[in-house]
Amino acid sequence: MTSIPVASRAGWQLKRPSIIPGFGLTLGFTLAYLTLIILIPLSGLVWRTTSLGWSGFWAIATDLRTLRALETSFGTSLIAALINVVFGVIVAWVLVRYRFPGRRLVDAIVDLPFALPTAVAGIALTALYAPNGWIGSLVAPLGLRIAFTKLGIVVALVFIGLPFVVRTVQPVMEEISREIEEAAATLGASRFQTIWRVLLPGLQPAILTGFALAFARAVGEYGSVIFIAGNTPYQTEIAPLLIVIRLEEYDYAGATAVATIMLIIAFVMLFIINLIQAWSRRRYGYGA
Repeated sequence: MTSIPVASRAGWQLKRPSIIPGFGLTLGFTLAYLTLIILIPLSGLVWRTTSLGWSGFWAIATDLRTLRALETSFGTSLIAALINVVFGVIVAWVLVRYRFPGRRLVDAIVDLPFALPTAVAGIALTALYAPNGWIGSLVAPLGLRIAFTKLGIVVALVFIGLPFVVRTVQPVMEEISREIEEAAATLGASRFQTIWRVLLPGLQPAILTGFALAFARAVGEYGSVIFIAGNTPYQTEIAPLLIVIRLEEYDYAGATAVATIMLIIAFVMLFIINLIQAWSRRRYGYGA
């Protein structure tokens, strides 16, 4: 009987080949798909940027308007993703753990940002949060302005990003048995200790995945933001809008340069998130 080689120093062992056929075909299809849909367009983006030269690229990258637009896009996206993590987990918990009249309606409403055109969402949010809107008129006497500020951008990004967290955490939460909570309570754990030490470790990889999806979606959002942002240069102008402006000025190299900078920053941040996610899985033993 042949034995499976074991690399004891590395702490891993080779796995037997899968009995399911078709690995070569599916792998080839996957690589071809990734190459045609993702790698080639991104390579063309970077290649077009090289026409500027390093000095031209650096001039655009360090331009104050570009820096402010990137700060607005990534800053508001990060805040919105963090907000979505908190409220997304709460919404998922309510939908999974409780049965109440109208539950199916609430469950369907969560998916509304997926079906609603982003431009329609932007117009609706602007009408609500403008100084003369239903909500904006209520907070205006308090000196709080939502529309045409960065706060309005965060509101729009929270709206479009919430379903990503809910739909990522919800199926994982459904797999957690109530018996685990009952066992923790039997051992003397308080409700807070049960949530923090028993439930959250199992949900942490899913929460990080939902955060990454919501953040990535928010960074590239355009339609729902341009109406409520006000688009004031150096203040509420987002990076995707700056790219569109460069294109309208026929500055294709400048537009691709801004897009390349966004691509690099987004890739680095998502890579860090994936590292944290892999670390959490190894620590708590989930997804091994």
